[in-house]
Amino acid sequence: MSKSKIFVVQKHYASHLHYDFRLEIDNVLKSWAVPKTPPTDATVKRLAVETEDHPLSYADFEGTIAEGLYGAGKVELWDRGAFKPEKIEEDKIVFELDGKKLKGTYVLLKLKSSGKYKGENNWLLFKKKQQDGGAGDLPKNDV
Repeated sequence: MSKSKIFVVQKHYASHLHYDFRLEIDNVLKSWAVPKTPPTDATVKRLAVETEDHPLSYADFEGTIAEGLYGAGKVELWDRGAFKPEKIEEDKIVFELDGKKLKGTYVLLKLKSSGKYKGENNWLLFKKKQQDGGAGDLPKNDV
């Protein structure tokens, strides 16, 4: 496993409540907007829409983005901790999280633009099921 980096999840009360899920990759915070609470168990999978990268310094941001600015609204730290990448590919990222709320092995899987997931920035975020110390099957429920 690679050297530990950081992850942060910010609860963002913008035009719609969502969670900004951020991983330290290539000296920036790669970011995804997750419309519902990030999964804490392997029975849940979530849509994650890739957004713009943020500087590492943004990991500590909590406060209010002023009206009229992009992302206006309140931002709270929801979780933070160590991020250990296992595999980083163009369409798949496998990683371990060690935060207060999110712990275990997770996957971000890029979705093909079809059906109800039109767009180039849609990913699926889920926690891998652990069986006998190893990774198990993908979650079975819908987003």
